[in-house]
Amino acid sequence: MKRNATLSPEFTRPMHIALRLCLFLLALFVAAGMAHAQVPPQYVRASMETETQSPAPGDIVTVAIVMDPKPGWHDYWVNPGDAGTPLKLSWILPAGVSAGPIRAPVPETLIVSGFMNHIYKAKHAFLVDLKIPQSAIVGQNLDIKVNARWSACSDLVCVPESATLSAPMTIGSGTMAKPDRARFDVWRSALPVPLDRKALYAIEGNRIDIAIPYPRSADASRVWFFAQSENLFRYAAPQTARRSGDWLIVSGEVKEPFAGEIEGLLRFNDAQGLEVRATPGTIPTGGAAISILDKGAAAEGQEPALGFGWVLAFSVLGGLLLNLMPCVFPILGLKALSLAKMGGDEGEARRDAVAYTVGIILSCLVLGGIMLALRAAGEEVGWAFQLQDPAIVLLLLLLMVAVTANLAGVFDVGGIGAGEKLTRQGGMSGSFWTGVLAAVVATPCTGPFMAAAMGAALLLPASLALLIFAGLGLGLALPFLAIAFIPLLRKRMPRPGPWMVRFRQWMAVPMALTSLALLWLLYQLAGFSGVLIGGTAALIILSRLFELGRKQKSGAPRKIVVGAILGITVAALLIMDSAAMEAPAPQPMKEGSVAFDEERLASLRAEGKPVFLYFTADWCVTCKVNEKAAIDRTETSTAFAKAGIRTMVGDYTRRDPDITRFLAKHGRSGVPLYLYYPPNADARVLPQILTVADLTALSE
Repeated sequence: MKRNATLSPEFTRPMHIALRLCLFLLALFVAAGMAHAQVPPQYVRASMETETQSPAPGDIVTVAIVMDPKPGWHDYWVNPGDAGTPLKLSWILPAGVSAGPIRAPVPETLIVSGFMNHIYKAKHAFLVDLKIPQSAIVGQNLDIKVNARWSACSDLVCVPESATLSAPMTIGSGTMAKPDRARFDVWRSALPVPLDRKALYAIEGNRIDIAIPYPRSADASRVWFFAQSENLFRYAAPQTARRSGDWLIVSGEVKEPFAGEIEGLLRFNDAQGLEVRATPGTIPTGGAAISILDKGAAAEGQEPALGFGWVLAFSVLGGLLLNLMPCVFPILGLKALSLAKMGGDEGEARRDAVAYTVGIILSCLVLGGIMLALRAAGEEVGWAFQLQDPAIVLLLLLLMVAVTANLAGVFDVGGIGAGEKLTRQGGMSGSFWTGVLAAVVATPCTGPFMAAAMGAALLLPASLALLIFAGLGLGLALPFLAIAFIPLLRKRMPRPGPWMVRFRQWMAVPMALTSLALLWLLYQLAGFSGVLIGGTAALIILSRLFELGRKQKSGAPRKIVVGAILGITVAALLIMDSAAMEAPAPQPMKEGSVAFDEERLASLRAEGKPVFLYFTADWCVTCKVNEKAAIDRTETSTAFAKAGIRTMVGDYTRRDPDITRFLAKHGRSGVPLYLYYPPNADARVLPQILTVADLTALSE
């Protein structure tokens, strides 16, 4: 077997070009997002204070880096846990002045999608001791500066922040004002106290027991052990605690057994803390159990916490099930043609499968990276955010018009056309771009399992979030990979024949319907002007494609026609960008429904009324199918009226920060989302594929 022939130079060349193109586009979008953000606000404001502004020669001066998070935001302890970035300091000090280590206050815990975070929600201070040289001269000015970097996070997004802080001092007598001393005494009281004796630990399997010297006469409750030694502990694993004589034993989990000294912090009672150093030893047995600190949750209504492995598995499974969603149906027709063309050629089937998969995964990574970059720049966006931009919808409309014309036989393009013997490069290039198209077209949908994975991706570090997006792409490509690499499945595919031409022509119908849907969406986003620009550009391009088809049949040069098509597309985008677009007024609510408003929802719930809340968008095919098949049915409205169920609708067609935040609270990054609030009870998340029976059952 020639395994090294699987990825031929003909395959790798277009893949390298495509990869560079995707990375270049991502860089452009990131730059655009940062430029749009201009000077982002600080969600955790940092400042620097000194205990005295006139230290004496040889003094040790305590400096406080004061962090003040806005409501709903937090920063991190020295070991942030499973996610986040701790405070990093780069000092710029006069000659002879030196800075000691950071001393951090006792943190608290926060669980987000199964990931443990060690955080601070309230105003706090990190303390650093500066050593003033003995050679300093009275009256000498000391310009103390530090470049500080940290992560500011909410339940929706993490934003890297930084600041250059300064605190001028003049060498003097070393006196301290009483208000300054009192303020720093408060900061010091929040620090953990070093334990004067060594603790002991023992590991059995993945379980670790840490025995901490603690007088039996002292109170201890709500304990939690924070490991300062990184990458050793499973931070989110449950902990238990007990007391045995003059020992307090905390039990948790480690990733794998290890040896040597470990450092940590024991939090107990009301945010008190002990600095702990532990070495291997014998752990006391017996004792009475004591309470553990409540680990907390990211937001009200969030689903049960999931580990990253489960989240990644859900993203792959969600991508796999996405193949069953209505929005992906037109692409399945293109792949059916590709599968039939392969016949029994195993090598060609596998190369095309890899090309298709690479196209999907790269597209998902680019879309996910752009979304994360925009959110980091302060934009409230979610999955399928690009379909809320009229320019992108226009570009997709023109692309779908071209694909429709190709399938209808107006012109031929290598890699999309069927019934001809394609070159190896053309076939794989076509599969790659079909994968790109599949990812773009699939983004309006969120299916089962995918919603939880996409919601978690918004809360994870960028590297892990991108793995979630890659998992989604892998799941979307899995059926094609299975057929290509499992001979039994490939043998069941129909053989090439004349039926392919007829099938291709029939597949032009759903593509044409998709084009009309995009034109309608363009109207919803940009009004009549958007439809005029998009419709005119589409008609001109269709005429150019007819001319291209005639030139292909006659063998005449066609570069001028292709250049004209590209020029028309660019001109339409420029006109769209410069024209004064006004979206039409929102459609009135259906009878008996109210527009989404969080305060109105809270009011209805306070009155004890049942509420069915759903989020939809004009570009979400699954949403529209559910509305037609289940929500807007007479049986449903009759049952709701009988039970007094109020219907609330959130329209996400255009970007709406309020809806984005509400979706994120429920672990979602896109629509659809269906919630039912029974009287005086918490919300129930309904399936993403609804039936009349699902909804009428709510009234029982």
